[in-house]
Amino acid sequence: MSKHIEKLKKQLLEIAEVVNSFKSEAVQVRIIDRLLDAIAENDKGEPEGPEAFVKKARRSKNNDDDDHAPRGRKKPGATKILNQLLATDYFNARHSISAIADYCKEHYDSDFKTSELSGILLKLAKENKLRRERSNDNNRFEYVRA
Repeated sequence: MSKHIEKLKKQLLEIAEVVNSFKSEAVQVRIIDRLLDAIAENDKGEPEGPEAFVKKARRSKNNDDDDHAPRGRKKPGATKILNQLLATDYFNARHSISAIADYCKEHYDSDFKTSELSGILLKLAKENKLRRERSNDNNRFEYVRA
């Protein structure tokens, strides 16, 4: 193990100048991360040299695409979805934050936490687009069109 670490240190010293030439620390970290992954795969018998790095990058990109919306198209954020709901008749009735989050999950395929929605709903209430009222049942806030 110590021999492996010494080899790794030597390799890192060799590439340090190139990596440090990038201004962004995030880019530097990502390059080192990919290089370390390529080295680890190389030890498992994967391809050597530049093709290992390219293969890992390609695999990483494919995994990212599985977790997110189609390439180039992001899901709309909470603010955009709440503004879309304002344009509909959804807020003609009172809704709790958790009910709004559930509705967004069902109809917009967006899994928002209530903490993500609460600040936006408060802002909409301050802009007099929504009214914020306490529920008599559970003493929590509900939102309805102003």
